[in-house]
Amino acid sequence: MKPELATPSLTIVIPVYNAEATIGRLVDTLLAAPPVADTDIVLVNDGSRDGSDRACRDCCDRFPDRVTYLRLARNFGEHNAVMAGLGRAGGDYVVIMDDDFQNPPSEAARLLATAVAGGYDVVYAAFREKRHDWLRNRGSRFNDKVATWLLGKPPQLYLSSFKCLSRFLVDRITEYAGPSPYVDGLILRVTDNIGQVEVEHCDRECGQSGYTLWKLVRLWLTMFVNFSVAPLRCSAVLGLAIGGFGLLMGIWSLLEKLFDVAVPTGWTTLYVTVVIFSGIQLVMLGLLGEYVGRGLLEANKAPQYVVREIHGGDGRPGPEPRP
Repeated sequence: MKPELATPSLTIVIPVYNAEATIGRLVDTLLAAPPVADTDIVLVNDGSRDGSDRACRDCCDRFPDRVTYLRLARNFGEHNAVMAGLGRAGGDYVVIMDDDFQNPPSEAARLLATAVAGGYDVVYAAFREKRHDWLRNRGSRFNDKVATWLLGKPPQLYLSSFKCLSRFLVDRITEYAGPSPYVDGLILRVTDNIGQVEVEHCDRECGQSGYTLWKLVRLWLTMFVNFSVAPLRCSAVLGLAIGGFGLLMGIWSLLEKLFDVAVPTGWTTLYVTVVIFSGIQLVMLGLLGEYVGRGLLEANKAPQYVVREIHGGDGRPGPEPRP
């Protein structure tokens, strides 16, 4: 008979951005009926422009031994904020969730139970019906297809921001110190011991998503450039294909000369061809520039995040976040 496992401790990491109206109620709900008795919360304020700072401080005042609050020096982005929270999380398991009640607090217990029962390194939430806006939904579909191609993600796995990570996985991915983290890319680098559980997805209670089109593009570029060299390989293949096409055109032109075939003037064709090939060259140069530029930022030790203040967390062990 197998010995019963001790109940694990849990840390819930919540990146906070303009969530003044919801974050207090979310913390109250989570701690009124925590997934396990030993549950604490890490709030990471990612440069909010509303009253989120005061709301997070109030949470620390109400639950000084259960809530840790990190205030970042500026807006670094969701994945950077999550990395800051993971750097402070001390639980045996860590649940990452949004600040707007779209991830129901009651579902955190199901993620944790699935991770413990299955011995998974990470368990992702699969939403029965997604309630993001149209931009996020289309962006998620695009992200899913690209992640399957670039990162080797299982096709049936949905990379949700609502997930439960084991202590082993948290320790491994927080070793990454680059300025542009992509949490799911780091997870897929470390493990293929991945579970998934179907959960509810609720409407956003107030406000709107912090993801603009430009922020989504930046996130995709991080996934393209920081976690795969496949785009460079595609550029090489595209260059070979264009070179082969040029060689065929050269042979065709030589044969026309040899057999004295009258060739009509084709300025339009020439113009379009030059424009298309020039555009392809500029795209390749831009892609190469992204790799070089991100390498330069990493070499210059651009910060992944900067913590301005830490509040709460009295008596809760955990590593200090990196500066």
